[in-house]
Amino acid sequence: MRLIDPIKRALAEEKYETPTPVQAQAVPAALQGEDILAVAQTGTGKTAAFALPILNALGKVNRKARPWRPFALILSPTRELAVQIGESLATYSRHLHLRTALVYGGVSQSKQVRVIKRGVHIIVATPGRLLDLMNQGSIKLDKLEHFVLDEADRMMDMGFLPDIKRVIKTLPAERQSLFFSATMPKSIQGIADSLLQKPEEIRIAPESPSVDAIDQYVVHTNKQRKKSILYSMLKDDAVTQALVFTRTKRMANTLANQLEKQGFSADAIHGNKSQNARQKSLDRFRRGQTKTLVATDVVARGIDLDSISHVFNYDIPDDAESYIHRIGRTGRAGATGTAITFVGNDERGWLRSIERLIKKPIEALEIAGSENSDSSNHSQRSRQNNRKKIQRAGRSGRNQKAPGDSRGTTFKNKRRDKTNSTFSDSNKDESQKHKRRKDRDSKQPESKDIRSRKRPEKNRKRSHNAYDADARTAKRYEGAIKRLTRKGFGFIASARGSDTYFNKQSLQGVRFHDLEIGFRVSFSIRKGPKGPCAEGVRLVRR
Repeated sequence: MRLIDPIKRALAEEKYETPTPVQAQAVPAALQGEDILAVAQTGTGKTAAFALPILNALGKVNRKARPWRPFALILSPTRELAVQIGESLATYSRHLHLRTALVYGGVSQSKQVRVIKRGVHIIVATPGRLLDLMNQGSIKLDKLEHFVLDEADRMMDMGFLPDIKRVIKTLPAERQSLFFSATMPKSIQGIADSLLQKPEEIRIAPESPSVDAIDQYVVHTNKQRKKSILYSMLKDDAVTQALVFTRTKRMANTLANQLEKQGFSADAIHGNKSQNARQKSLDRFRRGQTKTLVATDVVARGIDLDSISHVFNYDIPDDAESYIHRIGRTGRAGATGTAITFVGNDERGWLRSIERLIKKPIEALEIAGSENSDSSNHSQRSRQNNRKKIQRAGRSGRNQKAPGDSRGTTFKNKRRDKTNSTFSDSNKDESQKHKRRKDRDSKQPESKDIRSRKRPEKNRKRSHNAYDADARTAKRYEGAIKRLTRKGFGFIASARGSDTYFNKQSLQGVRFHDLEIGFRVSFSIRKGPKGPCAEGVRLVRR
């Protein structure tokens, strides 16, 4: 690689000697000024693949930073990944006089504007905050020379496609574009075709057996036993640092607090926390000040946490792809990793889908409190052997490849189907209850007050059936949660174009405080007093 000396020195100080496959192919082509289309798994070194050529180009000419107008823009889907990219840029450019600004939501806008006003060479941004500052005139992209779209498929999953298109329209025709994604669905391919000019295509084949580098186990249990089982496992010396995944933000907070009360050093991280709070939690975990980090899927992808010995799926993910991302947080950089998933009786369908994706069954552990522990089909010796496997996990020291990204089978959420059927069931139950109540009440006189409080049967049935009937015929859309407020409303980004307003009364089968930015939802449209509003908002299980 023909890199300038200051960058070579920084790489040598970090003991970076051999490039990864994506770096070996992307960096030389990018140094020549070519556009890049790279499809490679998460964890394959894509950040350096686009960061080094940009720093090399800017460092060679030693340009003075300009107010408002950066030379390079790197778009990231999440705040955490933006911070990580910023840290990598700082590492590689430590011997260069280049300024980088991080632009993302959840923190003060004014501080970011002040940095940009002083002049920056590179901006690392998330789409939402970038567009806000562009609309205010605080960022101008008309002189941009390098544009990077990182984790493009993740951008699509989070509903950022309309925002990305708006950003691309403002870019100058003469520029270098670097496009990186773990997968290449048709919608992303269309963006790539419009963005890139005769790109150098790089496709690093995913290593499907990458999860084989991680010892995987399941524990069949129920909600009441989960906590005690987790406590006993975390006490083992083999668990040096653990990442515990929950499905909701509320459970993440609750579980972290309960772990603290039990004497464990624990912290929670999720979408409701400010960016500063999230970053502090990650920093404490990286430094080893916190042994256990309880998280939602916000950290399942794109965050480097190399010291994790164990991943616990306290709540099994409801799609197989998320399982791959979650367990990929352990077993990194040649270290040994272990993933343990708690599975209830009603969640075994999800387990089977995960096993189909990884193409092998996951071994069940028999420990105190698990359902298998009481089974007569297993001997005491077998249970002891399985306990020893947990103790050995994280100690075997065998060399392993870094986990990658995977796309695979999705499946239907059985619990959601059950939830969606409650309207018809409840109508039947309500009708029977009303009949019994009517027969009972006819045997005794009613007071005027009681009669006045009774709700007519006709209106009651309408309250259950009105929306359900309309929802079956209304056109439905899909999108992703883009913004949430503390006042109980938010906005959904979708292919409709403009963001769609919704409030907590619009939700079906999910509570407002359990939502997170990036969650995929389906919805219909109704006419509100101030314009179109989302109605019947439901989570999309993928």
